[in-house]
Amino acid sequence: MPEITSIEMIEKLIAFDTTSRESNLALIAFVQEYLGDLGIDSQLVHNVEGTKANLYATVGDQGIPGVMLSGHTDVVPVDGQDWHTDPFQMVEKDGKLYGRGTSDMKSFIAIALAMLPKFQARGLKTPLHLAFSYDEEIGCIGVRRLIEKLNGMPIKPSMCIVGEPTSMQVITGHKGKRSYNIHVRGFEAHSSLAPHGVNAIEFAARFIAKLRDIAERIQGEGPFDELYDVTHTTVHTGVISGGTQLNIVPKDCRFECEFRYIGGQDDDALEEEIRAYARDVLEPAMQAIHADTGIDIECINHMPGLEMDVDDEVVTFVKALAGRNDHAKVAFGTEAGLFKERAGIPTVVCGPGSIDQAHKPNEFITLEQIKAGEAFIERLMDRVCEN
Repeated sequence: MPEITSIEMIEKLIAFDTTSRESNLALIAFVQEYLGDLGIDSQLVHNVEGTKANLYATVGDQGIPGVMLSGHTDVVPVDGQDWHTDPFQMVEKDGKLYGRGTSDMKSFIAIALAMLPKFQARGLKTPLHLAFSYDEEIGCIGVRRLIEKLNGMPIKPSMCIVGEPTSMQVITGHKGKRSYNIHVRGFEAHSSLAPHGVNAIEFAARFIAKLRDIAERIQGEGPFDELYDVTHTTVHTGVISGGTQLNIVPKDCRFECEFRYIGGQDDDALEEEIRAYARDVLEPAMQAIHADTGIDIECINHMPGLEMDVDDEVVTFVKALAGRNDHAKVAFGTEAGLFKERAGIPTVVCGPGSIDQAHKPNEFITLEQIKAGEAFIERLMDRVCEN
């Protein structure tokens, strides 16, 4: 099989439009065929509809634990963004590679794939596992099915490296996230008889004000973690809709909100606080006017945070691969928290590219970061290979 460089592999992966609303099966089929040509078997874990798939493969002895390299294959949309080039055609210019997913995070996957023949040539004493997922960008959806598969295996990886763009900094923690869809069910009336109705928008506003109060309390009182740029848990309302026209007391109002919480925060207690406020304060006031009203709170996504002890073996191991002694935490979520919490696999985040470029028009990764990513994988090779 002709050798392929990291940049050539990046170009191939970028050419697949794997925006989360689209299927990733064409990219997965390409990767599966590439692995097959190297004599590497892989397993697919599809979504319920069969339109997307995770890929899992082991290079080396499947009977012993090894090091897992993990990445997501989906990317965010380019709609409405001012791209100067075709986002699904990699362009090299001025020491940078442009294209959707170059930074977040197809370059890490591409480097790992391109360097697999070198692992094989040197022989593996410790196996290498590859885990490529779908729908990370819409709530780490796909990897959950892969984790179910991993939990059913007799041998699981001993550690995991999630290659999100960190500029090769070793990330030992990230915030968790709980997202909610809240439906306030009021009672319609003519606006001239407003006291006889239950204004869903007004009660939603009181709920949102309560969320803001919680946010300000946490900002002032903590808990705090100085390794984060934003050192505390945040509370945010991002979407709201309600009402039909001005002269009708609105029957419905819906809004979406989230907690992004640090490791020292009791996220169960936060959820109970907002549920108690709705149940014990708002609903009694609503139902005193009309019984058929209330508030429905649906948790639409829960992504656990990541908290790794800095003395853990995986942290020490990855610091050596990255050639640095420092570590940090990030506010954005990754699949790392799920691997650690639900699969019991010690995990850190470390990969080439900058999160500052992620999700933006004209996304890029520098050639310098590609070289740093290759050096990282080379050091991994030195640790897991016989020769």
